[in-house]
Amino acid sequence: MNKTGEFIEGVCDAVVIGAGHAGAEAALALARTGLSTVLMTLNLDSIGFMPCNPSVGGTAKGHLVREIDALGGQMGVTADECALQVRMLNAGKGAAVQSLRAQVDKNKYHRRMKQVLEHTKNLRIVQAEAAEILTDTGSPLPCVTAVRTTYGGIFKCRAVVVATGVYLNSDTITGKFATKSGPNGFQSATRLTKSLIKLGYKVRRFKTGTPARLDGRTVDFSQMERQDGEDVYPFSFLHSHAPKAQTPCYLTYTNARTHELILGNLDRAPLYNGQISSTGPRYCPSIETKVVRFRDKERHQLFLEPEGADTTEVYVQGLSTSLPHDLQKEMYRTVKGLEHCEIVRYAYAIEYDCIDTLDVLPTLEFKKVEGLYTAGQINGTSGYEEAAAQGLIAGLNASLKLRGKPPLILRRDQAYIGVLIDDLVTKGTDEPYRMMTSRAEFRLSLRQDNADMRLTELGRICGLVNARRYKRFLARKALREQTLAVLNTRADTKLADALVQRHGFPPLTTGVTYADLIRRGVSIREICDTFFIKAVPREAAEGVSPASVISRPFLPPPTCGGGVGEGAPHSPPLPLSSVPYDILLSAETEIKYEGYLKASEKEMEKAKKMEEKPLPSDIDYETIEGLRLEAREKLNRIRPLNLGQAERISGVSPADIAVLMIWLSLNPHT
Repeated sequence: MNKTGEFIEGVCDAVVIGAGHAGAEAALALARTGLSTVLMTLNLDSIGFMPCNPSVGGTAKGHLVREIDALGGQMGVTADECALQVRMLNAGKGAAVQSLRAQVDKNKYHRRMKQVLEHTKNLRIVQAEAAEILTDTGSPLPCVTAVRTTYGGIFKCRAVVVATGVYLNSDTITGKFATKSGPNGFQSATRLTKSLIKLGYKVRRFKTGTPARLDGRTVDFSQMERQDGEDVYPFSFLHSHAPKAQTPCYLTYTNARTHELILGNLDRAPLYNGQISSTGPRYCPSIETKVVRFRDKERHQLFLEPEGADTTEVYVQGLSTSLPHDLQKEMYRTVKGLEHCEIVRYAYAIEYDCIDTLDVLPTLEFKKVEGLYTAGQINGTSGYEEAAAQGLIAGLNASLKLRGKPPLILRRDQAYIGVLIDDLVTKGTDEPYRMMTSRAEFRLSLRQDNADMRLTELGRICGLVNARRYKRFLARKALREQTLAVLNTRADTKLADALVQRHGFPPLTTGVTYADLIRRGVSIREICDTFFIKAVPREAAEGVSPASVISRPFLPPPTCGGGVGEGAPHSPPLPLSSVPYDILLSAETEIKYEGYLKASEKEMEKAKKMEEKPLPSDIDYETIEGLRLEAREKLNRIRPLNLGQAERISGVSPADIAVLMIWLSLNPHT
């Protein structure tokens, strides 16, 4: 007890409220950079829990996971360790939209993430519910001083990261039945919303949902389309390969009977009878919403995914619902292969409190309270990956601030994480936000294969990338540069001529480089198989150093040429047959899209110049003549940090930006 009779349960640098995907990354970022941290969770059994889909990654989400990993985060490492199946989505499309996706063992993921947190230096985990965030009002802005729990204990601290997920005042709804509960029956957080409102946050209500889980023993998988995993590279740059033994998933579809059942019972559907009024996710709708919105569709795809290696539970992606239990069972049994299925966990919708992110800085710090950060679904986003990305940035920025260092604000041309956060704090969101490749205007440069080249140096500067990861990054970087150098050397003319003719080009009249062949549509795999015997297995990536690769015997034919020097010994600085395949793919992409990348770099430079023109934080936009009324209102509301952010605000026109540029030129010292 202190002098005022309060129970001081702990004194630390930072408290993280919530131990889901956002909270775990925030806590690790703080603790790994030397800050004493308390991770507060309603239930230790919910740490790193996957309440919905047992998967990590997906379109654009795979990019986020690799960026988290490149910065020194944990999600990619743990996902690789717990993967049951890995696939490359959009493999037949361009490199910019290809994304890794892994089915993971959800119970193993929880256990492994909990283990990592428990063995992290500077980190204390405590099971408790946060009731109030305490502040010191003596400075111009209130500053965080402590967190009070529902039991009355106080954790004194200098920073707080709120990562409450969907637990804040959450209600789960199935048919007419609603209960104050978090996902999977976990406890709801009922006290903190009042404190957030008191501190100045604008709170609103969002909704999400999850499908039923079935007993796999009652599913007839023989009637479904099997989908196996692929031999692709993993999420983490610390790992060399995906698991060799992979568990299959299965595809099936809804049908006319399914749709008729739903449409005939909309009066019992909480989404349509007025029981649920909050905003749901546009890009992950319930089956009721899909059937109503797309009445012309004869069927909707369902994806059956294993929940884990030690359970018979099966997740039915695409069949999220809040219909009552009797209708759920009848509906599921209309699907081919599910005619005799038994439900072990019924589907439900969940409503929860979240905040308006227009009140949040790009560091994810609250504009009205110093040292208070938010991350994850409390910020109005959906998805584990979006949450983890925000958690890492919020935790890292809290750490940087407490250590007296400049913040980490990723630009839109630097990372998908930059796009995600900029969208939230500049445009806001009126529905659960989901990351998509189409949101990134520089997506060709923001590929998942080059995430480490873009971000690991920044992670090192911020103190989150450790020596082991940095050493591996330098080795990969050197290998990549040497690979590009080899690809720009000349190839054997006869072999090259046969390859280009196979791809429909006329016979060669001069020598060509391997890079020239790639520009003609020859794949890096064909080049390795033709000139370098075969591509090396990806296992070789583990522990490879540039020096050890260069010292290996050279395998290709002893001559090369075409034109000058034909017949001379071929001695490139690095045998491609010894380069890990993911590095070869990255180099291939750089060459194939070289022209587009150069054009993109020019646009990125223009955008960067706008970001480098700061706007004073105390501007009264009402006093700037020439700004339209809507622009004045939006600029005063959001208070952009620079011209780049200002021009992305909805309602601010190019003419308004021109006015601001003139105002800045006339007030250079403001």
